[in-house]
Amino acid sequence: MVGTTSVPRLVIAAPSSGSGKTTVATGLMAAFAASGLAVSPHKVGPDYIDPGYHALATGRPGRNLDAYLCGPRALPGLFGHGARGADLAVVEGVMGLYDGAAHQGELASTAQVAKVLRAPVVLVVDAASQSRSVAALVHGFASWDPEVRVAGVILNKVGSDRHEELLREALTGSGVPVFGALRRVGAVHTPSRHLGLVPVAERRAEAVESVAALADRVRAGCDLPGLLELARSAPPLPGPAWDPAHSLREARSADAGRAAEPDAESGTGPESGAGRGARPVVAVAGGSAFTFSYAEHAELLTAAGADVVTFDPLRETRLPEGTRGLVIGGGFPEVYAAELSANEPLRAAVAALAASGAPIAAECAGLLYLARSLTPEPDAEAGTTAAPLPMCGVLPADARMSGRLTLGYREAVALSPSPLLPVGARVRGHEFHRTVITPGAGEGEGPDGLADGAGGGPAALPAWGVVRPTRQVEGFVRGGVHASYLHVHWAATPGIAASFVRSCAR
Repeated sequence: MVGTTSVPRLVIAAPSSGSGKTTVATGLMAAFAASGLAVSPHKVGPDYIDPGYHALATGRPGRNLDAYLCGPRALPGLFGHGARGADLAVVEGVMGLYDGAAHQGELASTAQVAKVLRAPVVLVVDAASQSRSVAALVHGFASWDPEVRVAGVILNKVGSDRHEELLREALTGSGVPVFGALRRVGAVHTPSRHLGLVPVAERRAEAVESVAALADRVRAGCDLPGLLELARSAPPLPGPAWDPAHSLREARSADAGRAAEPDAESGTGPESGAGRGARPVVAVAGGSAFTFSYAEHAELLTAAGADVVTFDPLRETRLPEGTRGLVIGGGFPEVYAAELSANEPLRAAVAALAASGAPIAAECAGLLYLARSLTPEPDAEAGTTAAPLPMCGVLPADARMSGRLTLGYREAVALSPSPLLPVGARVRGHEFHRTVITPGAGEGEGPDGLADGAGGGPAALPAWGVVRPTRQVEGFVRGGVHASYLHVHWAATPGIAASFVRSCAR
């Protein structure tokens, strides 16, 4: 495959977290989209929440660009795939411009992504407590890595016209133009909780108003024509856009010893049958409780031969008709534990699907939902304690809220055979949660182990052997169920989707 990606693009970065990247990036996306441009939204790193706001601002799926999860070489193709047909792409950075994976240099940093995408960087500076010093700060970031093109500044949290004048004067000789200044008054309400912003799916009406207000602020305070001209200065990216069907064919070629996947272009193949009606239905949990998912996962499942159907476990009492496999991603089941527990018909349906041996892939929130119980956070204001609430009972484990944030990248090896990966397969993933589950991993001794617990069924085996940053065993494989805290980007390991759909079709 050959080709290039010529979409104009900007990377919105900052010296540190809390400087206003999300405010500026989302506002720019919404303002440009409102002007009639097709805007492609992207987020550096593994974050699921910001892309929801990006999607609301642009009307296109928010997509992640993570050099740790997917590898730097994959990013231009993934970017080209997401930006296909767009007039402009806006990429929101992560943390500070040069911050990345711990102890691994520039890996997974915004700077690395900007270099890989050959994109100009606009630095969002929190100017609340400085004037002339802003020039030294911008000079340092612009000169630190000559391969990173810091091509503009947007001043955030500016106090007054006089303050703006001092800041602009200081930057006059810096060689880095100022493309905007946003006042620190009239902050837009974007509520947060224990894992960051409250997702769009939980506050859609208010989120629409927030995004519109961000667009108004950015439109009033930024030079949109100048920023668009800067974006158009980005050179073409060599190489083809990522394609899920091609990705599956490459995975099949790399592992020719395994059974052939369904024909990704026609949706037919040895396992899937000859018509659309024969395609296995893969149910994907959605709604307010399960909002964490990468868009490429559903695209890969579809390309592998599945009919992907999204359902809301808070509202629906049955799995989608004909469900042969189930994917439950991340989210906030701890916030909706009472509602999820009260939906007994759906919990029973999920347990029955698991007992049938059907493949189920669960990450983080999905892991909690499949547990025996989930204890939500106590109500501090009411002074009440929380009691364990029944979940699906698929796994011999119990989950509860924790006061400690678990966050970071992981390298892991598959320890037990599952519908996702063979034993020994290596992946990169990330964890992001404030819950704990006991036990933390399956404790069975092998696939022929005896039933554990009164519910019977196959033994629960460990899913992953985490090898970095610390060695530990994590997650569960039980029958067709693979459940763990680890979030994995399937675009890096497309064989996961192919294997999962093959298991559905059996």
